[in-house]
Amino acid sequence: MNPMLANIVFQFFIKGGPVMWPILASAVVAVAVIGERSFWWWRESQKRNPQKMEQLLAALENGDAAAAQKISEGSDDPVIRMIRHGLAHIGHRHASLLGALQLAAGIELKRAGRFLTVMDTLVTLAPLLGLLGTVTGLMRAFLNIGSAELSVTAVTGGIGEALIATACGLGIAIFALVPFNYFSAKVTQLQFDLETAATNVEVMVGGGKAGDTVHLHKPASPSQSTSH
Repeated sequence: MNPMLANIVFQFFIKGGPVMWPILASAVVAVAVIGERSFWWWRESQKRNPQKMEQLLAALENGDAAAAQKISEGSDDPVIRMIRHGLAHIGHRHASLLGALQLAAGIELKRAGRFLTVMDTLVTLAPLLGLLGTVTGLMRAFLNIGSAELSVTAVTGGIGEALIATACGLGIAIFALVPFNYFSAKVTQLQFDLETAATNVEVMVGGGKAGDTVHLHKPASPSQSTSH
């Protein structure tokens, strides 16, 4: 970075007041989580194998569970991994095919929903930190107005602190909100794929009735703000 630009950014940061430090920490966490999740979902998209999935379901439709188990071996597709885990429990005493599928699907959803709670927290926390900076900046400005030695620079500095903190807090929330909603949609889509596959396997292998649906529960965020 250009030294002059770096100095401008540093001065801008300092003028934002003490609350800029937790805002900076939030920004670092947001960048790290978004980067990690983006890479994870890209890598998962490379693992999906629709052709092998069709072969697997065809083998199950023909009643050949052993062939289906062999087809599923070595695949990193999350849906195929779930089916492989379920098929491994066929014939085991006291084992439930549906229970095994739900357990495997829950593991996949938990892996896919990793750090979503952190992003949800950042979307809510960053504007609140900006609001806190607004309050502290305005308090400093009004305290200087009430002092005996009125300094225009001190008053405008307090107002500037309030505006900088607010802008940075909102900026981080906006930056994190779009990826958060995108990743949430990806988890929902994966949940649908897992439910559909589990229902098909249950009908083909477990003798379920057509129309039955396996319901899986996506990891829920602790707070659902109205913004998303």
